[in-house]
Amino acid sequence: MRTFIAIFLALHIPLFVYPVLRLCSWLDLSPLVTALLLIPIASSQIVSRWLLRDVKRPLSRGLRHVADFILGLSPILLMTLLVFEFAVLLGLVGVWSAAVIVLGISMTIALAGILFALTTVVKKVTFESRLLTAPLRFVQITDVHIGSRSEAFLEQVIRKVHTLQPEFLCITGDFIDARGVVEEQLAALRTLECPIYFTIGNHERYEDLDEILATMRALGVNTLRSGAIHHREDVQVLGIDDSDDARQVEQELVKMELDRQAFNVLLYHRPQGLEAVEASGIDLMISGHTHDGQIFPFNLVVKRVFDRVAGMYQLGGSRLYVSQGTGTWGPVMRVGTRSEITLFEIEAIANQ
Repeated sequence: MRTFIAIFLALHIPLFVYPVLRLCSWLDLSPLVTALLLIPIASSQIVSRWLLRDVKRPLSRGLRHVADFILGLSPILLMTLLVFEFAVLLGLVGVWSAAVIVLGISMTIALAGILFALTTVVKKVTFESRLLTAPLRFVQITDVHIGSRSEAFLEQVIRKVHTLQPEFLCITGDFIDARGVVEEQLAALRTLECPIYFTIGNHERYEDLDEILATMRALGVNTLRSGAIHHREDVQVLGIDDSDDARQVEQELVKMELDRQAFNVLLYHRPQGLEAVEASGIDLMISGHTHDGQIFPFNLVVKRVFDRVAGMYQLGGSRLYVSQGTGTWGPVMRVGTRSEITLFEIEAIANQ
């Protein structure tokens, strides 16, 4: 707990305290006005992550969205401010003008980031396999974060999935990130005419997992928990529960019966375990979790934790695809990343 508090405070000073104090100084605001700005901004994440964590009322949710916006704005504001610290130091611009420009640039980037977060792009991934007897076309969504994100956002995502006409849809965890998400909020899933395969992420584990699983069953979703299912004779879909254990994929794969004559697709939330996947002969593993950092420069932090953060990776005959994520966690904002729906088109190669 002491370590957590130390890290929490260490991050709050550069992200929330220093920018407010510096900009208020440049704008020549009074100590009272500075305090009125600093206190709610500096305490915004405490309010959002603890006091407003499970709120449902519109006003409370609105306050949480404001706090999340402050979180997303803070690294942008900090980086822009540091650039103009040098400009002021070199006498290239006055302090008042610098403050206005910093605020203008930061808000513009943040608003553009909201637009990027609200609009999903389709990322197409293509390759070939000798294990397929016919082409395979399926879609992955991941890290949708319903609870933080609305049912309207899910409906938008599912409409786009429907237009892609996949054989099946894969949901690789963090589909839900709040307690009390009811079946009606996920009703868009019923509009799909294809099978849906789902594996849990860390956020489902953090919340009311049993209720989430019951809701997904009621919606006709196939939840794969260290289990496998044949989508068709030449395609096997497998799923493993998310775990903090870096050896989770290795430990669970040995318990599962693989059809080595079929093309295997493994759903696992975290981009970990490619070595175990290759050793087991899995053809494709699909993951999410990283959001590719979601907001620059957090991608630099993510790269210190995960070796593989976004895109396609290959080891021997096995592939791992890491999605940037379909939704967002915390700020509804993306800077340097995009909200992604992934379309896989895998061609069959005839065996000679």
